[in-house]
Amino acid sequence: MRAWRIENDNGIEALKLNDVDIHEPGPGEVRFRVMASSINRRDFNTVRAPMARNTPLPRIPNSDAAGEVVSVGEGVRNFQPGDRVASCFFMRWQAGRMEAPIMFSALGGAEEGMLSEEAVLPETALVHIPNHLSWEEAGTLTCAGVTAWNALVEQGGLTAGDTVLVMGTGGVSIFALQFSKMMGAKVIVISKSDTKLERVRSMGADETVNYATTPDWEKAVLDLTDGRGVDQVVEVGGAGTLQKSIEAVGFGGHIGLIGVLTEGDVNPLPLLSKSIRLTGIYVGSREMFKKMNAAISANLLRPVVDQTYEFGDARAAFKSMGEDKHFGKIVITLHN
Repeated sequence: MRAWRIENDNGIEALKLNDVDIHEPGPGEVRFRVMASSINRRDFNTVRAPMARNTPLPRIPNSDAAGEVVSVGEGVRNFQPGDRVASCFFMRWQAGRMEAPIMFSALGGAEEGMLSEEAVLPETALVHIPNHLSWEEAGTLTCAGVTAWNALVEQGGLTAGDTVLVMGTGGVSIFALQFSKMMGAKVIVISKSDTKLERVRSMGADETVNYATTPDWEKAVLDLTDGRGVDQVVEVGGAGTLQKSIEAVGFGGHIGLIGVLTEGDVNPLPLLSKSIRLTGIYVGSREMFKKMNAAISANLLRPVVDQTYEFGDARAAFKSMGEDKHFGKIVITLHN
């Protein structure tokens, strides 16, 4: 089969399309044809600077894959040929809390990734995908979808009537908007693009703030909540925005720390004085993935795919990710 591999530390140009061997599924394993694979910020960073992330080389990138089961190994009970499946980000995180060994089972990092024509995974590293989703839509769920679900629902305890602050319009942020509205929450979105803010309003965002024209956006968020602050923040900026998020969240609120895109200093005192919960979010477990898919199916939610690229154009897809102009997800498709 063919697979894209990171060959060296020379950035996107180090991605090479190669013929690689694939084995038949052993006991407990499933072989599937990859139909779509989306790119996450983590995938982009791995391709751009693999040595900085201690990524073994050569390495097939990308954690996300949606595909069709081709064959199964002995003892596999939950999948059969023809089933529509998606990969789990961590091969060894079934349920419960994160543990150290789980960190060494991430696809596209410690383990081979999904940017290939076929793949073999343990059946415990796969889930069934919602029937109403296209391959491209299903190919966005593994990382961004589960991350947003974990932050808001599993850790944040999102309920109807909550107010959620969403940063930007990337994959995790758009999922966060969709899940929040699905569950009856009010959503405030910040972005530097008025065009993108108009689009999120069309998706149900209740309030928007342009942080380029309103640099003190945390004060604007407080004004929009009558001084109370939001119940949850989906924090994708990192240290450079975290202090503002702390100011924008209300007493007893929750901040799901997902991205580390900016640098800055943080004063932790308001975390204590406002009884704020700050949780580091690194995707989530297979059990979370299954619960998220049940909610997606029940509500016929459709992930937002902004751009699609053919398998042979994978480099162009990664370059597009680096331009930061996308809204939702960038997906590489293999089934045309």
